[in-house]
Amino acid sequence: MEPINRYLDAAILKPELTREEAIAAIEESVKWKTKTVCVRPCDIALAKSMCAGTETGVSCVLAFPHGCTTTSVKAFEAKEYVALGVDEIDMVANYGMIRSAQWEYVEADIRAVAEVCRAAKVPLKVIFETCHLTPGEIAKTTEICVAAGADFVKTSTGFSSGGATEDAVRVMLDTARGRIKVKPSGGIRTREQAIRYVEMGAHRLGTNYTASETLVTGSSGTGAPPDASKSAY
Repeated sequence: MEPINRYLDAAILKPELTREEAIAAIEESVKWKTKTVCVRPCDIALAKSMCAGTETGVSCVLAFPHGCTTTSVKAFEAKEYVALGVDEIDMVANYGMIRSAQWEYVEADIRAVAEVCRAAKVPLKVIFETCHLTPGEIAKTTEICVAAGADFVKTSTGFSSGGATEDAVRVMLDTARGRIKVKPSGGIRTREQAIRYVEMGAHRLGTNYTASETLVTGSSGTGAPPDASKSAY
């Protein structure tokens, strides 16, 4: 097990963040040496400049937070973000289509983005929004992500009615069987939770940047963990 900070994708995604707030959030994440900052697409260039020469990479979200844009738009987004130099992409699957059992559509949607990412050697994480899915739907979508060439499956955006649960993560891990990595995200607010998911076999954790100190040190220090009722992740 690596130090816990090296599992963290620190989310800086709230749409109302000012430029100054985004800068402060990236600085906070670099301070704790998180694996990446997961930023809004409009902040990719800013994050790349601020993270250059540090141990923190830059990931961004795609079709966020609802996953309902068309496949061609998702592929275009991926090309744009690759051109901007992003290190990783977190894509929202069309979970309405998952719930509709439109499996060919779901696979084609993911594959279109995966092909762009694979050509650029940019890891792709696919968000299911598991709070809306059954265990069977989670397992089926994990299989589809393997077939489509994604690199990670991920539980949640942090913007819906629920985040990661041990039950959902266990379904992902059991289905993945080492063929694809697993990223719990949403609602991870304590160091104990974070360690538990890593011990289960998770490869990355999606967390709010304001929780980094708590997750790394076990103490809230100068900043408290985010209020689940008010902030994403």
